[in-house]
Amino acid sequence: MAFIRKFKTGSDATGVQVCYKEQGRVVKTVHVGSARTDAGIEKLVKKAQAIIDKDKTPLFNLDKFNK
Repeated sequence: MAFIRKFKTGSDATGVQVCYKEQGRVVKTVHVGSARTDAGIEKLVKKAQAIIDKDKTPLFNLDKFNK
């Protein structure tokens, strides 16, 4: 299971990470970046969500229906 973690850095910015859990323990952490503004944090969260989504397999192939 993957989730997005936001935290305060030592320089008072907000860091964004993608964390992967197995059996209740964090087994892998990917640092996406850090930002000081709300707009910057929002961009990083979207980038983190894209990292999580690339590992998912879609339930339906919608490309077949859009032709």
